[in-house]
Amino acid sequence: MIIRLRKLVLILALALGTLIVADSLPVNVSANSKPIIVGSKSFSESKTVSEIYALALEHAGYKVVRKPNISNSVVYRAVKTGQIDVYPEYTGTIVEAYLKKSASGKNASQMASLAQNGVKKDGLVTFNYAPGDNRQGIGMRSSVAKKYHIKTLSDLQKNASKIRFVSQGEFDKRADALPGMNKKYGKYNFKSHKDYDDSLKYKIMSQNKGDAAPVSTTDGQLATSKFTLLKDDKGLWAPYNLVPLVNKKAAKSHPKMEKTLNQVDAKLTTKQLTALNKKVDVDGQNYKTVAKNWYSEHVLNH
Repeated sequence: MIIRLRKLVLILALALGTLIVADSLPVNVSANSKPIIVGSKSFSESKTVSEIYALALEHAGYKVVRKPNISNSVVYRAVKTGQIDVYPEYTGTIVEAYLKKSASGKNASQMASLAQNGVKKDGLVTFNYAPGDNRQGIGMRSSVAKKYHIKTLSDLQKNASKIRFVSQGEFDKRADALPGMNKKYGKYNFKSHKDYDDSLKYKIMSQNKGDAAPVSTTDGQLATSKFTLLKDDKGLWAPYNLVPLVNKKAAKSHPKMEKTLNQVDAKLTTKQLTALNKKVDVDGQNYKTVAKNWYSEHVLNH
């Protein structure tokens, strides 16, 4: 009886000791409980897609901190140093702006591979690139394009003497811009060629002060009937597919992040991005509302 009592006391003492030791140990916080910091650049498309990423990650069970409106000049460094964990970038921007490599003649897959391999040295990874492609383009007033049967950059070159070109200075000098067009398609002898602030290009064309301008291929205005995107029929401009750029440590500690964002990106086509931009930039809707509605319609209900 005494022996049994001693055993019971010993067992209780050991159990109590284990509880005390366990209580004094530091708590091992689950990696998933650390919020994912989702950043964006300062233009509408980046902010809207960033919000879609944030909603998807929250739906996957992660806590999310949003950091929108980061300057183009510092956003790459921010993800590299872990100030943010992920943000929407473009394969072409990574290759040309950050890696300082030529994108000439590369298709979407080649550009994505160059980007993916190039960022490894900075402790970064890219997930699957989206079909949505926000590359350089030329847009026109639809009425003028229809009048002169202009559908391609080749057509524009042949009819340049009838077209008033709305530019913004930098486009006239950049090797891959107007000089590249002149080299690839032949000299563009426009009827007139004036420089304005880039943000005014659609306004200038709407006011019938110009007919054609350099644009991004997912500009919201191109989803309206007023403007037409010309086809780059000789493949001058490289693809700039949307892609999540991610801090490798964050990707590793949040294992569902890659699958979650890949599912979203697969649905972000050029047409979808253009429609999202139209809602924000043309219709004046809040980008968070636009992102939430799109996510509900295209991801949650599918």
